[in-house]
Amino acid sequence: MVKGIFIVLILIILSIIYSVFRQKRKKKKFKVRRVIRTFAVVFLLFIVYLVIGGIAPFLIHNNITKDTEKKVKNTNFYSDRKGVDRAVIIEDNEEALKMRLKLIKDAKNNIVMSTFDFRSDEAGKDMLSALLDAANRGVKVEIFADGFNSELRMERNNYFYALSSNPNIKIIIYNKINLLTPWKGLGRMHDKYLISDNKAYMLGGRNTFGYFLGDYKGHKNYDRDVLVYNTEYKKEKSDSSIYQIKKYYKDITSLKCCSVFHNSTKIAKKKKVKEAGDYLKERYTRLSEKYDKFLSSEYNYEKNTYETNKITLISNPTTIYSKEPVVFYTLMKLAENAKSEVKIHTPYIICDDYMYEGLSKIGDKTTIMFNSAENNGNLFGAIDYMSNKEKIIDTKMTIKEYEGGISYHGKSMTIDDDMAIVGSFNMDMRSAYIDTELMLAINSREVTKQLKNNMLLYEEKAATVKNLSEYKDLPKGMKMKEISGKKENLHKYLGWIFNALRFLF
Repeated sequence: MVKGIFIVLILIILSIIYSVFRQKRKKKKFKVRRVIRTFAVVFLLFIVYLVIGGIAPFLIHNNITKDTEKKVKNTNFYSDRKGVDRAVIIEDNEEALKMRLKLIKDAKNNIVMSTFDFRSDEAGKDMLSALLDAANRGVKVEIFADGFNSELRMERNNYFYALSSNPNIKIIIYNKINLLTPWKGLGRMHDKYLISDNKAYMLGGRNTFGYFLGDYKGHKNYDRDVLVYNTEYKKEKSDSSIYQIKKYYKDITSLKCCSVFHNSTKIAKKKKVKEAGDYLKERYTRLSEKYDKFLSSEYNYEKNTYETNKITLISNPTTIYSKEPVVFYTLMKLAENAKSEVKIHTPYIICDDYMYEGLSKIGDKTTIMFNSAENNGNLFGAIDYMSNKEKIIDTKMTIKEYEGGISYHGKSMTIDDDMAIVGSFNMDMRSAYIDTELMLAINSREVTKQLKNNMLLYEEKAATVKNLSEYKDLPKGMKMKEISGKKENLHKYLGWIFNALRFLF
């Protein structure tokens, strides 16, 4: 990104020089106004170049191919046999942090962590300190992060430099931002998981900072992960789903769009980087004291997880360009086979006609819950819902609006009583056609029961939509909040822009 800005500045300077040279040749006085005008024109043209170049490749959405249809049809997501994996849903934010710290501490050989957004706030520094500690005791650590957020959060950040310059840590960036190639810019990596050796992993919708992890004060989002334990981890190879995740990670990080984040040993010698590293070491000491009982004791993965029959990874194509909606298509095909009931939880819903059609096919047996327009932490999601509520109602799904006060970020499905699905996929066009996404399909009656019970706790703070303006089955004492003037005004005056570009949000 910095290189791109530098080149733009060079172009602008050259334009100014050309303007000056032209003026001198005509033996006219140099006019500041004309220089400013030239600057403005060049800058405007570059902005147009960025916008058109960035959006154009994603205007046409890919259809599902015959090969994908065949693959999904032939994939068996169910089994009558007991599998080697055990699993449990991780619901609480502090528990989600503690479990990540435990997986990192228990790792003996290697750790792989993939995240969309990694920040160095309080919870983020907890994670950074634990990963650094693992590396310092000889564990090979690989961190995989999205290129857009790495530019915002990791570049020029000494905490991340302290990790990247460690010989046992490699940070890989997916699709680093480059202003000279805007047509690559929108393709983002949205996967979130943490793998500890061949023993266990977590996968879900949580990003790596305080909105989603820990008990620190400040803004919070509700979300969930699933913890999966490989009971045959001591064997060289097994049928565990952990190897599906590892293969996916190997494949995506082998792409040309992936690059290594600053790993120069020179960085490690810088004073501020050394200080950041020392701080993280001290922080981990304090963190170990805070969670001493949990981190130092032997964690009984067998006792704290549930039996599963089969676990299957569902993934989008990993290309940075427009994608087949593989995850959405697979979820809908699984839901179509439901015998009685489908439940869907998503932070927001932004669909095109293809997606509305898919949801309509399962509408009569499906309950979907997402944030109300006012409770939605995603402004674009709130405005889109205000504009397209009728289309969602027309799918015939039972619609519930969550009004819990804290924005709900969970992405989950249950199908009947024996299929639980958890991951990163939002019910929107970006997740369907643009981003990499992962969902874990877990064939387990016990895990499904646990997930259903957790989902029900949120639904108890949700109202059922009756029509465009009315609700039914409001929980006792609950009143739907009025939409703020800000959202109303944005919807009124800028709604048409959001509607035209809704596939981006």
